Amino acid sequence: MADDENSSWYGVRCCFQLGPTDEDGASYEERVTLWCTSSFDEAIAAAEAEAEAYAGDPAETGNEYLGLVQAFALSEPPGHGAEVFSLIRDSALAPDDYLDQFFDTGRERQQTVE
Repeated sequence: MADDENSSWYGVRCCFQLGPTDEDGASYEERVTLWCTSSFDEAIAAAEAEAEAYAGDPAETGNEYLGLVQAFALSEPPGHGAEVFSLIRDSALAPDDYLDQFFDTGRERQQTVE
């Protein structure tokens, strides 16, 4: 970790297919990891190397790093309540339709607060 005065923190999102495709399709995972480096390029390189290791050998695990990587420079070091990733997407969809299209398809595996 290059945690010095020339370093910044980056949140990097990578996407994966988990296991093989079957009659129900496939499971996909988005992961955001944190990196303290001196540039976006270094953060992306570190995250991609970690993503390849995380996915493992597709022939053995069935998992695959899909090559999608997006980085976000944190405005301050990570801490309680710090923003670690942000993505802005333009859309003509209404708010409920937007959430249904991208985040609430009904096929997510997530914990909910009751």
